[in-house]
Amino acid sequence: MKRLIEKIARHERRKHRIRRRVNGTTERPRLTVFRSHKNIYAQIIDDVVGKTLVSASTKDKATAADLGYGGNRAAATKVGNTLAEKAIQAGIKKVVFDRNGYAYHGRIRELADAARKAGLEF
Repeated sequence: MKRLIEKIARHERRKHRIRRRVNGTTERPRLTVFRSHKNIYAQIIDDVVGKTLVSASTKDKATAADLGYGGNRAAATKVGNTLAEKAIQAGIKKVVFDRNGYAYHGRIRELADAARKAGLEF
């Protein structure tokens, strides 16, 4: 149990270290990612107001219907595309990427690359 608590504490330290530098503004909101074993979630947040502007996840009805399993790279790509489309419709073109303490590879990287290809600028 102690090992799990230490692992969570390390993740929290990485997360806070990143958040000290990455801050979303009205002109350039923050795109943050959360991943679990079965799903991946992404949202664009305006930190000045403290409001989520756009969100997408593998649990959304439209996305979940296309995917069988939400914990793989294909699902992350789909979420990145969906999020970018919603953001562009909302008038958001530039964002700051917050990887939320996760290493920039695998599902996190796939989501970011898909969002870039769909039109978001980091």
